Amino acid sequence: MKITFPTLMAYNAIFLLCTTTVSASTQPISEQISERNSINVCIWPDYYAISYRAPRTGKLSGIDIDMSKALAKWLDVDLNYVESSFAKLQQNMSNGKCDIAMHGVAIRDSRKAFMDFSAPYLRSGIYGVSAQSNSQLQQWGDIDQPGVIAVVQKETFMEPVMRSKLKNAQLLVVDNFKAREQAVRSGNADVFMTDYPYGKRMISLTKWAKLLTPNTPFASTEYAYAVPRNNPAWLAKINLFLSESKANGTLKALAEKHQLLPIVVLEN
Repeated sequence: MKITFPTLMAYNAIFLLCTTTVSASTQPISEQISERNSINVCIWPDYYAISYRAPRTGKLSGIDIDMSKALAKWLDVDLNYVESSFAKLQQNMSNGKCDIAMHGVAIRDSRKAFMDFSAPYLRSGIYGVSAQSNSQLQQWGDIDQPGVIAVVQKETFMEPVMRSKLKNAQLLVVDNFKAREQAVRSGNADVFMTDYPYGKRMISLTKWAKLLTPNTPFASTEYAYAVPRNNPAWLAKINLFLSESKANGTLKALAEKHQLLPIVVLEN
């Protein structure tokens, strides 16, 4: 086939476009943030006290909303929120959509192939939420009993933990957090498993729920900020910000503000 000059020019343009795209995707995140003068922060806006959007006002609140604002100010850039979830976390840490995920991400080995983690800033065990009307479940020790159905959300750290820990109760896995509550309220399950912040949400915002608290921390898990893999300079910068926030009292003050002081991690 004879290649004409216009065809050759078109091939060159396509090659230039492809190489430019590759170059942009491999550019260090810190440089991308500086060039666009903004940081893209993934949040899950249904996480009470962490990154929560009030249904009536639409206002965002929580420790990670305040920490993300502090981070943007520390970097001297604009702040852009990207709505995400734990189900979308792997995708958004791989497709360049988010520079960082700030919504109480549990450090899990299964996630380390797709993202890197900062130092921990929260540490929570697992709690149970049941209905006030459920007389069978009065305390944590009542959960792992024959006939009890415990529900967990898929892709959360509670799923593998409860799958391995439950010996007598039945485990039900659902696709989203609202399905957990619906299963308990409808009577299709007796208790759903969650963490400290979400447990507080249930007893603070509803009248039907009761919290089942273990006598000792159960499956204590550390939470951190997640960044795309293989960006050591960016990860180091996040750890520096977090270290300074611990040292100057910012993290402690925000944990107290959002009633998360019992689970905050202040040591570096």
